Amino acid sequence: MPTEVWQRGSIPGYEPLLMPVVHSFLQVKEDIDGLITDLDEELLWREPAGAASIGFHIRHIGGSTDRLLTYARGERLSPEQLATAKAESTERPLRDALLAEVQTSLDRALTQVRNTSADSLMIERKVGRAGLPSTTLGLLFHAAEHATRHAGQAITTARMLAGIR
Repeated sequence: MPTEVWQRGSIPGYEPLLMPVVHSFLQVKEDIDGLITDLDEELLWREPAGAASIGFHIRHIGGSTDRLLTYARGERLSPEQLATAKAESTERPLRDALLAEVQTSLDRALTQVRNTSADSLMIERKVGRAGLPSTTLGLLFHAAEHATRHAGQAITTARMLAGIR
């Protein structure tokens, strides 16, 4: 079993205070790639006992990361992002397209984290239509842990489905 990303040390080019965020996003990229590459297309969208599908979790990682990092930049969501959020539970892209979509989103997230300075971490940010309070750091951390949570759910669902076949 390969060493987890956080155990490999610092990643050059990133603010050291943000290393846990970087490690989390890189781990999610590796986990999703390892999970989806050989996954049967039918299992990708199966909803065992009404639970969310593997495909939903993976698609949600990309979309939610994009939305949370928009707030971390101090921006509001665009109409396209709102439409994408609604489509996460209804559209079912093919496996390769889904993998490309989530990997692209995580790559953009890593670029944003790379370009985030330590001075900006405690800047107040507003979240959602209600304008709930957060900070740049809070949003980056939440985006990373949210992606990690959904990657774990996708992995668990895949293991459950492998046992039910």
